[in-house]
Amino acid sequence: MLYEDEFSLSNTATIGYKWGKVGNQPKIMAKQRGRERMTAMGSYNFGTGQITVTFHKQGNYRSLKKHLKKILHIYRGHSKIVMVLDNVRYHHAKLLKTWLLKNPKLELFYLPPYSPELNPIERAWWYMRKKITHNRYVHTMEERLAAFWKMFSHFQRPNEELKRVCEINY
Repeated sequence: MLYEDEFSLSNTATIGYKWGKVGNQPKIMAKQRGRERMTAMGSYNFGTGQITVTFHKQGNYRSLKKHLKKILHIYRGHSKIVMVLDNVRYHHAKLLKTWLLKNPKLELFYLPPYSPELNPIERAWWYMRKKITHNRYVHTMEERLAAFWKMFSHFQRPNEELKRVCEINY
């Protein structure tokens, strides 16, 4: 079973926390020359802890279709691929439904609206942001992507660390 979700990655730093005197709002000074942004689509294998990520200029039906084609290639030896995803508008595109009819091996299940806590890959994105964007300034998108791949390269193989990060404990 795979869980799919998107996130955007940019060359801007996110402010995680900063100490300051009580009553005085700390100011973070960081010049940003030009904001660059990419959309990443990821599919988390709940059984193995493996994650597959593709980057796109924006999130839409075409980028989702490219991601799904990569998933079909990676899991070509499986008779059925079950994927759970949220309700982003392009996940319900008519063109996607037509394409899925031609690819019956891939079966999509949609989470209830506004329920990110049910999607384990959301925790992988939280972990990623904490490690590579919070309080970390970079000049270019290439630097941010390099940090992403350095951290996520070992998550592209089955592993226990990502399984722990993505655990659902109720």
